Amino acid sequence: QVQLVESGGGLVQAGGSLRLSCAASGRTFSSYAMGWFRQAPGKEREFVATISGSGGITYYADSVKGRFTIGRDNAKNTVLLQMNSLKPEDTAVYYCGSTARLWATRGYEYEYWGQGTQVTVSS
Repeated sequence: QVQLVESGGGLVQAGGSLRLSCAASGRTFSSYAMGWFRQAPGKEREFVATISGSGGITYYADSVKGRFTIGRDNAKNTVLLQMNSLKPEDTAVYYCGSTARLWATRGYEYEYWGQGTQVTVSS
């Protein structure tokens, strides 16, 4: 069983920054890709970013490219999402997921999910 726990969400003004963390336990962390997704009220969960187990491959949604950076610390079993230049449309619950694939952009490709952390960006 894998446990994922997100933290770092909160309320920030447009143009500000937040850093989300996801702590993982229960599997060999470096063997699995990780991803961040988000879900706004009334909308489906959408892909944000993914990173391979080694950290050598990253991929971003067009909506966050150039503003968000995904990273991981395999020694600490943690994946991070640095979010800069935040916009009101970034407001959502952010979830991290774990997948046995090399990397993945679709929610169904992930086996485990955290409980989510709320990010609210005010205009």
